Amino acid sequence: MKVIITYKNTGRLSMRIVKNGDVHVSAPRGLSRANIETFINENRKWIAETREKTFEYERKRAEFYNRLPLKTQEERDDALQRLQALIVPMVERHAREMNVKPGDIYYKANISSWGKCNTTDRSICFSAYLLLLPDWCVEHVVVHELCHLLEPSHNARFHALMDRFFPRWREARKETRRISRQEG
Repeated sequence: MKVIITYKNTGRLSMRIVKNGDVHVSAPRGLSRANIETFINENRKWIAETREKTFEYERKRAEFYNRLPLKTQEERDDALQRLQALIVPMVERHAREMNVKPGDIYYKANISSWGKCNTTDRSICFSAYLLLLPDWCVEHVVVHELCHLLEPSHNARFHALMDRFFPRWREARKETRRISRQEG
């Protein structure tokens, strides 16, 4: 376990455990190393418990994403075909209903987000891992990205657009999180 200490303009000590199990401590500028070490030692139990939870979460997450094989060209080609067959009709239907015209639609094996909309060129990228979700959860992501063509940020107007074009979006988002974070 590695401990990384960063001095910041903050009024208190804090720490977090990152994906690989390292401990990141934020400390007020000028605080002594002895005070920081005391803080770390006083929180050893929390560190151990949180590292265990982090490792379990990452294990389950990897197990989820590993369900979609993308190692060979054949696997990638198969995933692309299935993605296009699933997503293109959804994009066409909802774009027509929302009166938006997306640019290029493309796909990546992205695990950091389900979709991404570039409002400058109007392109939308969808994660290949959407294939691991139920269709209605995929549809939620499609509508979400199309809504960004009407409203770039996640403000009240964006949420109103989601309510209008995909009323079950909150339920779909919750189900997507449940599937991708807890099943394993």
